[in-house]
Amino acid sequence: METGSLEYHEHNPITLEVFGNLFSSIAEEMGTALCRAALSPNIKERRDFSCVVCDEKGELIAQAAHIPVHLGSAPLSVQEALSAVVMKPGDIVLLNDPFKGGTHLPDLTMVSPVFLDPSDTSAAFFIANRAHHADVGGIAAGSMPVSDEIYQEGLIIPPLRLVKEGEMDRDILALILRNVRTPLEREGDIQAQVASLHIGIKRLIETTRRYDADMMRMYAAALKDRSEKMLRSVLAAIPDGDYVGEDYLDDDGFRDEPIPIRVVLRIRGDAAEADFSGSAPQVKGNLNAVKAITVSAVLYVFRLLVPEDIPANSGTLRPLNIIVPEGSILNAVPPAAVAGGNVETSQRVVDVLLAALAQAIPWKIPAASQGTMNNLTIGAAHPDPSLSFAYYETVGGGAGAGPSGAGASGIHSHMTNTMNTPVEALEASYPLLVEKFRLRRDSGGRGKHAGGEGICRDIRILRPARVAMITERRKIPPYGLAGGSPGKTGKNVVIRADGSRVELPSKVSFHAEPGDVVSMCTPGGGGWGSESDHES
Repeated sequence: METGSLEYHEHNPITLEVFGNLFSSIAEEMGTALCRAALSPNIKERRDFSCVVCDEKGELIAQAAHIPVHLGSAPLSVQEALSAVVMKPGDIVLLNDPFKGGTHLPDLTMVSPVFLDPSDTSAAFFIANRAHHADVGGIAAGSMPVSDEIYQEGLIIPPLRLVKEGEMDRDILALILRNVRTPLEREGDIQAQVASLHIGIKRLIETTRRYDADMMRMYAAALKDRSEKMLRSVLAAIPDGDYVGEDYLDDDGFRDEPIPIRVVLRIRGDAAEADFSGSAPQVKGNLNAVKAITVSAVLYVFRLLVPEDIPANSGTLRPLNIIVPEGSILNAVPPAAVAGGNVETSQRVVDVLLAALAQAIPWKIPAASQGTMNNLTIGAAHPDPSLSFAYYETVGGGAGAGPSGAGASGIHSHMTNTMNTPVEALEASYPLLVEKFRLRRDSGGRGKHAGGEGICRDIRILRPARVAMITERRKIPPYGLAGGSPGKTGKNVVIRADGSRVELPSKVSFHAEPGDVVSMCTPGGGGWGSESDHES
């Protein structure tokens, strides 16, 4: 029998595993190319990007082990691109509109069709990458301001064809570069994204030398079916019931009031419903999340429950019904500010889902991790573009302890999977000096298993700059579980050049002079279990 026969391979689990790794390896190689070719430390060093492979409908087949907050949102960008643009071979569609499948404006997404044969009239696959650019315009360097409408956050790009049949549209590129503070760096990162897509197209076409197109499509569908079955088996083992999780965001940067995030998790057989109807309406500040972010957070949590290595694809969505009222903080509508929803509110969605699941399967669920990405931007425009700079970073903290052990210290957790910017790279790229970078002792919650420690990081500013901080867990600590105590809240401080110290709120933007030090201490993770159990 021929090796390309569909009948031979249709139910072959070994071949299915081969295809799962094949599609994932293509996404991984795309990411490696993007990382190596990028100019900005945020992409090259921190690896703040994701790469995906989707089927002909724009449904996710594979995502590399990159950023969890992109898990459900990246395919929605692909689908928006599909509905807005008729793509031909060699085309690349660019978008960042959060209300068109994006997350927040700094995340630029590129989508390209893959035609496996020149005679094909429609694409067999679509590939995409999403990278966080350190500046896309707006009222503050770094494009993560304390904003109250999206128009303050940067250039909004609807789905448009940046590359037409292999040729870059220089007019569109010029428009983008004219609206950012760091055009040289942005052009380099954009070109890196384009190169990454070329790698993905090449690898998928090469695959047809071993497997025919029909076989590739069949196994792409089978991978989604497999993910669905794996998650359904996990859900079936959770006791049926309604489980409620509730937690709060500190404030939105404008009103000093906590913002409730609430979920009712309904488990019925091998399916689950996450109902966020009790969450706050959208707010004035930028903690509003679009629905794509909420979907990503829900997918992430349920993938955590699967003990095996579940393929990252759209099949995981099938057993889940996600209810998010339009106009709420988890499904905001224009012109809502959304810069912080992607990075902060997504973390709280994870916290409330885990709190709900802890009632159903307490032997599996850890305490809350730091619950924030601790966003810090420092930058300034200059008449000479080569002297403009925009530094952006998220800072790690403590992970929550769990039934099996203590939480990890000084790491990024849950919806982010980035690395830190090495001190050497940071100081070589920006007029900044790192004066302190250490673990924050005794910041993890106590318990039978202690929560992980946060981080303290002090950065001295060497040129006049604008600073923005969007952080959480400065008022409401990460919760402990099973008798464990909460982690310590974070703290933001600016130490002026004259030695005076000013404590800062969780969301703040201010002007800094040379010699000023921005000091951030991040939250620790919650503890798990009572300390008396540990002592005994």
